[in-house]
Amino acid sequence: MSQSIAAPPGGSQAPISEGARWMQIVVGIVCMVAAANIQYAWTLFVPEIQATHGWTRASIQTAFTVFVVVQTWLTPIEGYFIDRYGPRVIVAFGGVMTGLSWIIDSYAGSLGMLYVGSAIGGIGVGCVYATCVNSAIKWFPDKRGLAVGLTAGGYGAGSALTILPIANMIHSSGYQAAFFWFGLLQGTIILIAAFFLRAPQKDQVKASTKVLQSRRDYTLKEALQTPVFWVMMVMFICTVSGGLMAVAQLGVIAHDLGVKEAPISLFGITMAALPFALMLDRVMNGISRPLFGFISDHIGREATMFIAFTFEGIGILMLSRFGHDPIMFLILSGMVFLAWGEVYSLFSATSADTFGTKHAAKIYGVLYCAKGVAALLVPLGNLLMEATGTWATVLYICATMDLIAAFCALAVLRPMLRKHHARNAELAAQQGRGPVTAAASP
Repeated sequence: MSQSIAAPPGGSQAPISEGARWMQIVVGIVCMVAAANIQYAWTLFVPEIQATHGWTRASIQTAFTVFVVVQTWLTPIEGYFIDRYGPRVIVAFGGVMTGLSWIIDSYAGSLGMLYVGSAIGGIGVGCVYATCVNSAIKWFPDKRGLAVGLTAGGYGAGSALTILPIANMIHSSGYQAAFFWFGLLQGTIILIAAFFLRAPQKDQVKASTKVLQSRRDYTLKEALQTPVFWVMMVMFICTVSGGLMAVAQLGVIAHDLGVKEAPISLFGITMAALPFALMLDRVMNGISRPLFGFISDHIGREATMFIAFTFEGIGILMLSRFGHDPIMFLILSGMVFLAWGEVYSLFSATSADTFGTKHAAKIYGVLYCAKGVAALLVPLGNLLMEATGTWATVLYICATMDLIAAFCALAVLRPMLRKHHARNAELAAQQGRGPVTAAASP
């Protein structure tokens, strides 16, 4: 029998069942899975596009950068429309744009047209991603890390379901056919799922009792004026860069390390190293988001960040050292993605904990722009590799950024958040509004 969360005394909203809350998460995951391939299957298309048109690798990867920059940097604007029109309209629009993106890519005969398709994809995926994450934040303040992690996990692991079908269609029918038919399929799924989404009403959900959470709803302007916002922004950039580099360049790195076509037999499965790694990485990426989100609900966001960021930094260092071995390439790339995917659950949850949920879409939208900044480093990674003749330098830089962020999580972010919440509590007490934060995490 499902439990219900009743509105508090004086509340005007009807109780909401646990089943109804979780159904919103399920629908959000479906949308995220359908939107995931534009980012996570991209690496399969790069060699085929290069072989067909003869464009340079860096110029093709610029399309990936265009996609990520548009997806992230328009998120604050999308957040405004989410708050104004609700999740249903925005996700439906996102589904149309997501499908249209790959259909345009299927006909792209010039770099300019490829970039246009990528920009449209960035708008579409941005609408889907921002809305579904915002929905999870608002529906589950009591399990925010887990709920956001599950939703973001759909985006991280979603492409695991279609890596082989896309690769097979590229091989049998050409990359253009794969772009067209999968674009049409993905856009349609998102459009249908959008009609089941809705936002919670006031007082229908309850706050966490284990993690510090603000009862004050900051405006975007107020959030941008706090030092803690900018600390999170810098940490986000540092941690997202390494994983984003791996997402865009893993196929290229595998080729340059000489392991792309190397056969691997594991658990009774024999497959070339690159598609095997891509499947495993997507699964690890998806698992990491709810896993670390769940952990953060119990031990706190900052401690979880320290564990995950350290793990990722070590994984990247080991990949640069041992990645020429096919088995180690498979294992270490999976390790990197396991420790990377959680950034999208931890930072979104921390943002809502810190600044409240009323303007969460806009505030996290600006914070999410960190991914767009990091995307600008992806083509630079190619240039640095070509200048040095090795990926080691690029990977060492990414690992160092992860380890710096891990240190900052405990040494900088944690004390700043405690002061932030203590200041809110003091102001609320002075105004006679009572406490504004939940109990601290252990």
